[in-house]
Amino acid sequence: MSAVDRGVDGNALPTPAESAAIDAVLAEDLPRGRAPRLPAKRLRMVTGAAAQNRLAIAGLVIIVGVALFCFVGPLLYRTNQTATNLILENRAPSAAHLLGTSPQGRDEIGQLMVGGQTTLEVAFAVSILATAFGMVYGAIAGYVGGVFDAILMRVVDAVLAIPFLFFVVLLASIMTPNLFVIILAITAASWLSTARLVRGEVLSLRSRDYVSASRVFGARHWHVIFRHLMPNVLGVVAVNATLKVADTIYIYAAMAFLGLSLPPPATSWGDLLTTGIDNLFAGYWWQLWPPAIAIVLSVLAVNVVGDGLHDLVERRLEHR
Repeated sequence: MSAVDRGVDGNALPTPAESAAIDAVLAEDLPRGRAPRLPAKRLRMVTGAAAQNRLAIAGLVIIVGVALFCFVGPLLYRTNQTATNLILENRAPSAAHLLGTSPQGRDEIGQLMVGGQTTLEVAFAVSILATAFGMVYGAIAGYVGGVFDAILMRVVDAVLAIPFLFFVVLLASIMTPNLFVIILAITAASWLSTARLVRGEVLSLRSRDYVSASRVFGARHWHVIFRHLMPNVLGVVAVNATLKVADTIYIYAAMAFLGLSLPPPATSWGDLLTTGIDNLFAGYWWQLWPPAIAIVLSVLAVNVVGDGLHDLVERRLEHR
């Protein structure tokens, strides 16, 4: 009787017949280093679905327009957003200042641009960081399973038991507010839903044939997680990440209303909205409506794009 060949980890290597079966399972897997290509039929399906969802395209156009307004606008429409000019305080809209001035005498359009920069930076940074950490955390918990999974998810449940805004305010109030602290505080409370979502997806994916075949070949656990599991949850996570941008805009506005924002002369849409509410009954409507419209329009556009991504993901799952 011939000895059984064993791999470096001591496990028995597959027979030629088993190897052929495994190769058949992995036939669609791309070799390392080759760029992934969508089949022509699937590519047409995705582009066709995106073209039909005109609402999502409109939302994407609005997001790009808002970003250009905030980041490119100051290069074309130059104003002084650091100096205080009490002679120009609370001026109504005019040819010199199209949206009026603030209580510090600063141009409101310039304030919208600078405030939008801070708001969008926080929103997208939180979305990226929370999604990345939540994906890794949830993928590890779902892949390992057992007691380790139970412990990790009890940590998530414990943090979720704390009211979201209270948790963010608590973290932000402990440290001196700056851009990094604000992003960190909101991220610390935002990754939890992503972790639970990814963990549920990984639990259903880890028993698939291609994952089992990868294990038989002796692939390391990190390779299985990052090469086979996480790429297959990107579609669902992309929708979640998009909606986090909208949630963060609202959360940061609420923090600014509570006074947990960047110190002056830095500002955000939430700070401008707070100032507008304080001066609303004085008749300074131009200090309230522009930031309010900017927040609502941005959140609505992001949600519409998220719904469009959700539809694309659903079609992709249906055609698997």
